[in-house]
Amino acid sequence: MGTMPENILNNIVESLAESIPKQDAAALFQEENPRSAAPFYNRLLNRQKTVHHVLGGGKSADVLLWRNKKISGSVLASATAIWVLFEWLNYHFLTLLFIALVLVMLAQFVWSSASGFFSRSSSQVPRLKLPEELFVNVGMVAGSEVNKALGFLQDVALSRDLKQFLVVVASLWAAAIIGSWCNFLTVLYVGFVAVHTLPVLYERYEDQVDSFACQLLGQFRNHYQKLDAGIFSKIAEAKLNAKKHE
Repeated sequence: MGTMPENILNNIVESLAESIPKQDAAALFQEENPRSAAPFYNRLLNRQKTVHHVLGGGKSADVLLWRNKKISGSVLASATAIWVLFEWLNYHFLTLLFIALVLVMLAQFVWSSASGFFSRSSSQVPRLKLPEELFVNVGMVAGSEVNKALGFLQDVALSRDLKQFLVVVASLWAAAIIGSWCNFLTVLYVGFVAVHTLPVLYERYEDQVDSFACQLLGQFRNHYQKLDAGIFSKIAEAKLNAKKHE
């Protein structure tokens, strides 16, 4: 059951790979600079490193790359179950939290009350305690990532790179539109599923995906060149004329 999303995405990638013309992806860059085509192609999607290394290595990378299908499938199935509970069955987080706390207290109460029959002291009843380091580490990681994201957005805004600025603004605008279609929990779940399925599919169909990505990049370059010739060049000329008049 846990491998169902992987099988679906396998079929999608295979269909895309069959629709891609049998063409060397590096040929897309030969018109500009044949000498730098191969290095750029190798750098695309971090191909100079293994996918396992790009994901940081260790157990987390093993889970994302489905080295142990039982563990990875269990993680994905658990996330799916949580999403179904909150999104489809309309359960509320506080309701499930308090029910879980009631069940834990009930289990401890029964254990403590029945300890006399088994000649055990109440101190042997299992107690639930979360380590404080867990919350500290989560807070530090979350704060660091938020600061990195804010720093990146501010660098883009202050860099005067119109191309990068428009790409980031368009990405944020697309994210805002997607966010209007579904709630925050669904967005998190879709991202979680993507993180747990796309890396392993990319590792398995690396050549096909890189070829398809290079073709998309070539098309994007052509559209950008047309846009640059029609709009961006006029903006640059207007700025230059304004400086001359000053």
